Amino acid sequence: MAGLGSRFLPATKAQPKEMLPIVDKPLIQYAVEEAVAAGITEMVFITGRNKRAIEDHFDKAYELEAELEAANKQALLELVRNVIPKHVNCIYIRQSEPLGLGHAVLCARPIIGDEPFAVLLADDFMDTAEGVAPVLAQMTALHAYERCSILAVQEVPRAATRQYGIVSASAYQPKLELVHGIVEKPKPEDAPSTLAVVGRYVLSGRIFNYLENLGTGTGGEIQLTDGIAALMKDERVLAYRYDGTRYDCGSKLGYLKAMTAMGLKHPETGSEYCKFLRDMHGLIEDGASK
Repeated sequence: MAGLGSRFLPATKAQPKEMLPIVDKPLIQYAVEEAVAAGITEMVFITGRNKRAIEDHFDKAYELEAELEAANKQALLELVRNVIPKHVNCIYIRQSEPLGLGHAVLCARPIIGDEPFAVLLADDFMDTAEGVAPVLAQMTALHAYERCSILAVQEVPRAATRQYGIVSASAYQPKLELVHGIVEKPKPEDAPSTLAVVGRYVLSGRIFNYLENLGTGTGGEIQLTDGIAALMKDERVLAYRYDGTRYDCGSKLGYLKAMTAMGLKHPETGSEYCKFLRDMHGLIEDGASK
């Protein structure tokens, strides 16, 4: 979470982009809830400057809780107290320089050691249908069986490959593919496929050994993609076509789409918001016909 969030300036001038709300919860809380649903109890937040609001969000808010209790607003009080379950530990590590995702992951090594771990990028918002496990829970279940690193992937337009890590892979199991190669942000004409890695990873702890010895890659940064490529020489890596919908909340349009999807699902806003969108659609159609 150490990025600057420059695509959302000026909104992110004084607050982290991960604290931008989707209806009534910030992006980072959705990511934490997804991790909790996957059985994870140790949350390591890699932060940067001006990210203190994230720590405050998951900390106890004594004054707010006292005011809500005094006003007998029990429902709101429970919401505030249960932002994160009591059995979950939060650890915050500051990335001193923006040296890339691979470096951000490497910052967590003193906490993780050699254990397998998950990486979640909060601005990749993952939504699943009712009755479907959250994306990370799908991946940790697969990892428990396959015992290897797993990358969440989706097909993207060839023109968009320069925005992603792109894998070359072959069929392995339903929705699972064996990765043979991975390259960071290739030009469309150079991309080995259109299968892109998105912001969910379950990784072997051995990847730290490779990240430590990497030089800078694309964009002059230490790329997680390059660490995965090195890991593949010694271990299997699988690509998983997850069940769910990803919204790129690092972009304005993706953020608006996520807000709309969750606004329609929200029990307080769903029906009225649906009516509003229908009315807006009618106005747009009337405007177009004129």
